[in-house]
Amino acid sequence: MNDAWPPELFRRYAANPILTPQAWPYRCQSVFNAGATILADGTTLLLCRVEGRTGHSHLCVARSENGLEGWVVDRHPTLMPDVVGYPEELDGIEDPRITYLEDQQRYAITYTSVSRDGPGVSLALTSDFRTFERCGLILRPHDKNAALLPRKIGGEYAIVHRPSNDSGVNMWISYSPDLHSWGNSQRMLRARKGTWWDSQRIGLAAPPIETERGWLVLYHGARGTAAGSIYRVGLALFDAKHPEICLRRGDEWVLGPEAPHERVGDVGHVVFPCGAVVLPDRDTLRVYYGAADTCIAVADASISEMLDWLDESADRTPTPSSRPPPRPT
Repeated sequence: MNDAWPPELFRRYAANPILTPQAWPYRCQSVFNAGATILADGTTLLLCRVEGRTGHSHLCVARSENGLEGWVVDRHPTLMPDVVGYPEELDGIEDPRITYLEDQQRYAITYTSVSRDGPGVSLALTSDFRTFERCGLILRPHDKNAALLPRKIGGEYAIVHRPSNDSGVNMWISYSPDLHSWGNSQRMLRARKGTWWDSQRIGLAAPPIETERGWLVLYHGARGTAAGSIYRVGLALFDAKHPEICLRRGDEWVLGPEAPHERVGDVGHVVFPCGAVVLPDRDTLRVYYGAADTCIAVADASISEMLDWLDESADRTPTPSSRPPPRPT
């Protein structure tokens, strides 16, 4: 390795992967794509996507005192598909993101419900990750990769999501007065055309992180190759008051599949974060990611270093969605 190269922004935990199917108290095929939060007592909680041997996924909680080791996994699935009450969950529930809603003092879990019509976005609310208020489908197929912002914007809830429509597979933001009816949708970020690392599709990774500069967003990007798609992670910064406005977007990816467990698995060459937590120093971002759709790994990065990197290396070309939409005052 060339010692003159700048260090990588993300530092992988030496004992990765931190969670594998072998850690589960019941039989499963794979464990990946976990939402994350730090509870009031300092415990790190992961809400993991668990795929059974049927091919369908459900969600299960794992807890750790330090967020790295000593994980205690729920002995039974924490949240199973409810195909009677919520038929949109017929083929499983996947890829949760966790946001603590300040005004509700509850955790909002956005997850993908897989119906025969395709993937849609569902919502559940909880205060303890043991009992859940299911709100059902809030964004209809085809839509996924969704997370709520932790506070209202202009008096409304905001959700980042990834619909697939005639305009492509891009990131959007929508607004709601009540968490149920969504509208005033604006495109936030496009997949770049050509041979870019994020040219095939993009989507939100972990929920946006609020900083003094705006909303720091980790997003996944895929590039198609002759051997299949490669999933990597990029960075972008969005305006604090109008989060549909992209201020900075990094040209290069910042986290990609390198380790054997990231390259070989049920779906090879994939790193896919759904959860991230800010540690008590208020600068370290700990990112939990699915590796090759098989296991869970973790890496740390500095928020201030990521913002500096965006200043130095970002594409500052105005985007078509750079005008704030009309919003009720």
